[in-house]
Amino acid sequence: MRTLVVLLLLLVPSEGSGQFLDEENPSASERLAYEKPVQMQVGVVIHAAASPLKGIKCSVPIPIEWPEQQVKIIQEQSSPQVRRVSYEMIGDSVKRMVMQIPFVGPGETAQVLVTFECMRHHIMAPKKTEQYTIPTRKQLTTSLRKYLGPSPFIETKHSKIRKQAREFAKDQKDAWSQVEAMYDWVRNHITYKNGPQKGAYKALKDGEGDCEELTALFVAFCRINGIPARTVWIPGHCYPEFYLVDQQGEGHWFPCQAAGTRAFGSMPEYRPILQKGDNFRIPEKSGRQCYVSQQLKIADVPGGSNPKIEWIEKILSN
Repeated sequence: MRTLVVLLLLLVPSEGSGQFLDEENPSASERLAYEKPVQMQVGVVIHAAASPLKGIKCSVPIPIEWPEQQVKIIQEQSSPQVRRVSYEMIGDSVKRMVMQIPFVGPGETAQVLVTFECMRHHIMAPKKTEQYTIPTRKQLTTSLRKYLGPSPFIETKHSKIRKQAREFAKDQKDAWSQVEAMYDWVRNHITYKNGPQKGAYKALKDGEGDCEELTALFVAFCRINGIPARTVWIPGHCYPEFYLVDQQGEGHWFPCQAAGTRAFGSMPEYRPILQKGDNFRIPEKSGRQCYVSQQLKIADVPGGSNPKIEWIEKILSN
């Protein structure tokens, strides 16, 4: 094995994305507690069978910096076949590692393994919630407006979702109570049932879904009522965040646990954040994607023997 030559600065978001991570939650540090380092290994292992593999290009999302998560690389390894490893942003909230492998001989194994240390914090709910309001149009930046419209599996234009969403604007004393009413309705009316991703409308129609469906329906309700909301993806799970503004006009993202132990405005979670958002364009796919998934392309497999691909997304310590 040899060590990858990768500049650590590549892990740091670009200037634009750095502003995005911080500008909309300027006082998030006041609500952070119980920091804990978590190591996570990310990469790919490719086993060639009887046929060689030519022109491999693959990519995998990696953890990046957020107010509640600081990230550093602690180990980098690759096999001799790997020519280049680089990093690129997808939008302004996802980063992925891109690997280029020109040739893998019959029976050989090529791999790239990078271990990250994520200093993860719990997020505590604010003590005074009556001060928060729904952002006005003037308070919505370009990066926030995209969290008000439809996304894959989040059908904010569906008439039945919109009808139910409007019910939550009635008889609520403040914005926080309105969001909490939507949160509790989803948890009380949608039974958790693991299964394939089916989106917000089918969850509403069927009365059941897993963490993706509960999150999607809550996010849809928020967006229809003018509250920016988005999906947070962590290994094996997802949860939503919503955005409100305080008395000083500063915006804050608040997480909540749609599926699992009740946590509203807080997040007792140590698993690393892989990405935030639910509406992405990636070069390898047509149309919008709710999640930036692993991608693999092999230019040629002379002999046609299928390789074995093992994606690595493993928490080593928590």
